[in-house]
Amino acid sequence: MEAVLAKYENQFSEYLEELPEADEPVWILGECYNVKTKKSELLSDVRSRLWFTYRKKFSPIGGTGPSSDAGWGCMLRCGQMILAQALVCRHLGRDWRWDPEKHQPREYHRILSCFLDKKDSCYSIHQMEKQCQQPGRSDSEALHLHTQRPLDWRPLLLVIPLRMGINSINPVYIQAFKECFKMPQSCGVLGGKPNLAFYFIGFIDDELIYLDPHTTQQAVDSESGSAVDDQSYHCQRTPHRMKITSLDPSVALGFFCKSEEDFDSWCDLVQQELLKKRNLRMFELVEKHPSHWPPFVPPTKPEVQTTGAEFIESPDKLFESEEEFEILNV
Repeated sequence: MEAVLAKYENQFSEYLEELPEADEPVWILGECYNVKTKKSELLSDVRSRLWFTYRKKFSPIGGTGPSSDAGWGCMLRCGQMILAQALVCRHLGRDWRWDPEKHQPREYHRILSCFLDKKDSCYSIHQMEKQCQQPGRSDSEALHLHTQRPLDWRPLLLVIPLRMGINSINPVYIQAFKECFKMPQSCGVLGGKPNLAFYFIGFIDDELIYLDPHTTQQAVDSESGSAVDDQSYHCQRTPHRMKITSLDPSVALGFFCKSEEDFDSWCDLVQQELLKKRNLRMFELVEKHPSHWPPFVPPTKPEVQTTGAEFIESPDKLFESEEEFEILNV
């Protein structure tokens, strides 16, 4: 089984050669770099993104289910990466950089602990948000002090699912799609190819730069009480790239707005760069719910009863390729 997984993972690296020293700028989540003069800063930025991959030998899901997500968990890992990037922007700031030789701030370790393979990871995210507010104040008071805005505002991770074509991406959307990575609020894009999910963080010319979850690493013991070795949560290889035209048309754009002013600025950018300059729009902005749309009903948490055993498949079924894949709305 290990040999089959290794062969499966090797299919995903299109190429890993050095970034071309072209005159075209490189955009990474709202930051612009010149490869010729700022290559080290660019690579440091990419390495600093939290990288989540397949893991093996964690506690069996549901007690009797699989102990590895290799072969089926790539979209979940990409969803973790876009959420982790939002938390980094929220608590550390977009300009934060990871340095393996230096002590990381406690907010970083709290963020990382939220995504370790354990049962209470979602609860950990909620607790982290509360603990990072000022002690001795209520949630609403702490948020008001932090944002200096009305009490009903909360930091926002906005995920916009789109389909930019039928079987392949429509070329008329490509420039607008690239503009999204230039926005300061960019939190990346979920997408990839049928049954292959990637986390896209930027582009150079006509190539997308992405983090690839299709590497199986040993699960990290998060219950021992000792400090977690974070080396495996940062990709230190040359960034993966793929042609934009190779992208499956089903994607989900991610944006993080820390404050209400940040959201207003994002709306202005969308109007100027995506809506007014393009004949065919990827999406629309409206001030209120359209009257001809059905009423919005907030989703409820589904009741799921599973041991995880249904994920266990034979190798032949595990690696079958389907025509479609589903983008999860994180």
